[in-house]
Amino acid sequence: MTATASSSTSHPRLHQSVGHPYTRILALGAARGDIVVPNSELVEAIDSSDEWIRQRTGIITRKRARKGLNAIDLAETAGREAIAKSGIRPDQIGAVLVSTISNVAVTPSMSSLLAERLGVSPAPAYDISAACAGYTYGIAQADALIRSGAADYVLVVGAEKLSQYVHPNDRSISFLLGDGAGAAVVGPADEPGISTTIWGSDGSKWDAVGMNATFEEYLDKVKPWPTMRQDGQAVFRWAVWEMAKVAKQALAAAGVTPADLAAFIPHQANMRIIDELAKQIGLPETVQIARDIETTGNTSAASIPLATHRLLEEHPELSGGLALQIGFGAGLVYGAQVVRLP
Repeated sequence: MTATASSSTSHPRLHQSVGHPYTRILALGAARGDIVVPNSELVEAIDSSDEWIRQRTGIITRKRARKGLNAIDLAETAGREAIAKSGIRPDQIGAVLVSTISNVAVTPSMSSLLAERLGVSPAPAYDISAACAGYTYGIAQADALIRSGAADYVLVVGAEKLSQYVHPNDRSISFLLGDGAGAAVVGPADEPGISTTIWGSDGSKWDAVGMNATFEEYLDKVKPWPTMRQDGQAVFRWAVWEMAKVAKQALAAAGVTPADLAAFIPHQANMRIIDELAKQIGLPETVQIARDIETTGNTSAASIPLATHRLLEEHPELSGGLALQIGFGAGLVYGAQVVRLP
């Protein structure tokens, strides 16, 4: 029996891009709905009061967009600001990631139109459907794309017009929701500026937050136009107890302690959740806590970048400091990472 000799013809070698070792958020942009909606305009429909909404959610007013002003328009405004402040040209953007659950169409994506409007085509563009965790998912993916060599700069946007999915009589979530977009340009850095992301999902709680009907049920006239609803108590318990664990894991993965933080920027779901999370994590008084929900409302994927943008406007001294950001919502899905503030 004769042994078969190995082929003398070698396989062609593949070339692979070498990325940047570190990344960070270079700049942020923001856009909010153009209509201020106070609690007083909503309380009659839900048989409630301004005091009840403030005590349960911390919201005094929320921003909503007029008819004709869509999430893509808010995303464009926020994206333009972020790119302008980053100091790079639009054509240097190597990918556009838009986190949204409120595009006006199932397809095509909001991101492809945004890339065209911002003049960054033919950069790859795709949407992320991860609800209130979507921005943290986008930051994680931007970090990976840049470190792998797939892009030098990535635009990450969270954009929502949730008011189009509000039922005025719903007491579970309708009075929480607002409209807005926040954008971040992520690029190479000389030192780590985005930590390892702790992220995941829990589909066993798939029904805890979401729509009250499917589009098929609406077309079949079985149910009216789908609107948002939630199991408030279940979401509150999960957000506080489980997300506190995730936040602590993110701090450990980054190699920092609560005392090392300059800011805590959670998804703006509910002021009570924000305050309880801060308590569970053990944040010292030196850490600034984002509370943009008070006048913006809950904007799902847009809430963390909007809250970060406002926090830096009000406290510019935080620039360069470390912030723990954590998103959590429908799915149920979650994501958390420590970032260096632009």
